[in-house]
Amino acid sequence: MNSTYSVNLSRLKLLAISLISLAVVSCGGKMDEKKTVFPSIKDVPETAWKKLGEKRIYFGHQSVGYNIVEGIKDVLKENPQIKLNIVETNISGDFSVPFFAHSQIGKNEDPKSKCEAFADLMERGMGEGVDIAFLKFCFVDVTGKTDADRLVAEYGSTINTLKKRYPKVTYVHITVPLMTVQTGPKAWIKKLIGRPIDGYEDNIRRGEYNQKLRSEYGTNDPLFDLAALESTFPDGRRYTFSAGGKAYETLVPEYTDDGGHLNQKGRRWVAEQLLVLLANLSTKE
Repeated sequence: MNSTYSVNLSRLKLLAISLISLAVVSCGGKMDEKKTVFPSIKDVPETAWKKLGEKRIYFGHQSVGYNIVEGIKDVLKENPQIKLNIVETNISGDFSVPFFAHSQIGKNEDPKSKCEAFADLMERGMGEGVDIAFLKFCFVDVTGKTDADRLVAEYGSTINTLKKRYPKVTYVHITVPLMTVQTGPKAWIKKLIGRPIDGYEDNIRRGEYNQKLRSEYGTNDPLFDLAALESTFPDGRRYTFSAGGKAYETLVPEYTDDGGHLNQKGRRWVAEQLLVLLANLSTKE
């Protein structure tokens, strides 16, 4: 082997290593150095926690909802000033007793069924008895095949009808949760050759749905931005990926063990912010 060929080969190897290293740090999710500030649970006055403990709340969900409820329990253990009577039920009961009720509703991959189940529960007594109510879609409910406009319309129709029937209830809107996206050398190579990167298409559609939900309800109604929290590190840095010249939110990898459901760290982060929102709402009613 001549020396010129050997030198060129070495340069090619170094270039390949450099490109792969660049792919690992730059492809897929990226961290925005601009930091988003979220309220701290420590800043909520005890009077607000007391008022929250007097409320009757219902939360309809599926698996990620269970993650959030477990996160709430984690927070309660560390904050004795927050007192919530957490019960899993979808049966209307004694509304004279404060509670945080939750249950599964509808079927995954069928968000319309969740809207219908939520409306049915409200009509069977919850609407007359609760102070605050909300339902959450799952990440499997919104994929690359979802018609985001149609889903926002279906959800909106359900909520607007309930608002007219039960105007005393405060409805909280929740953005749809995210999943992680493929990163590293494989993702970089796919991007280079024009092949779809795992997770991009689904999270793009989730981002479209969430943005429509924010635009529709974020100004006048309480909105719990689950997607924003899932794509934000505790220090406020955002985690996104780029596609078509736009930035889209993606789930922070350290918040999940399977790419979609929240682990202990993720669920606690989300639950703390939900409690802050609910406490603030309780002081306004």
